[in-house]
Amino acid sequence: MVGPRPAVAAEPAPIPPPRRPPDPHAPLRRWYGTVLGWAALLTPPGPAPRLRLGVRFDVLDVPAEAGRAALRHLAPGSPVSALGGRMRLLVAAGSAPEVPGVLDWLEWGALPLDLEVLGAGAYMEAPLPPGQGLMTPVRGSAGRPVLPEPGGMRPLPRGRSGAVQGAAVWLRPPEPGDEVEASLPTLSALGGGGGAPDLVRVLDTVATHCHRLRLRRGHARPSVGP
Repeated sequence: MVGPRPAVAAEPAPIPPPRRPPDPHAPLRRWYGTVLGWAALLTPPGPAPRLRLGVRFDVLDVPAEAGRAALRHLAPGSPVSALGGRMRLLVAAGSAPEVPGVLDWLEWGALPLDLEVLGAGAYMEAPLPPGQGLMTPVRGSAGRPVLPEPGGMRPLPRGRSGAVQGAAVWLRPPEPGDEVEASLPTLSALGGGGGAPDLVRVLDTVATHCHRLRLRRGHARPSVGP
């Protein structure tokens, strides 16, 4: 007679893999990838997203006062971002290596100027989409965002992305569905009838104001006695 079969121990249930924490920057990535079509410019998931430069545009990084003076030379749809007391003007891709020569030609090359141009191989913080930052620029009479004078910023509630003060924001955001490149300052417009703004005039303006800022800061320093 065969006795009862020994009980077979049940196999332990597989342990599910740990859940991947949600990406806090997912809304920002969706806006750049889906709305603007700039997914190819974004760095892989990880820390705060950055945009690759030199692909569709380069960036001219200048003090806010110098950038404010240059707005009159930019097309209405030419994107501009801000971070702290700096402005970043988007310029045509390939402009970065040309800027030192243009500044020399404008006789600004020998002076220390607080401006920097970033191109291929560089990155910039991906500014928050409109309405997701803590601060937003007021709008002009035509409804377009303009950079106000200091004190002209209106606070907004904290966005869903958990944006903190000091994050890069768009002052003139890129328009979905438009070709950004057509609105960017370029050297090819010099002396021509193209619709793109002239990068030479933009550079001359920001260099002038960078120089004035430097002179004012020098005069503001207390003199050192003998």
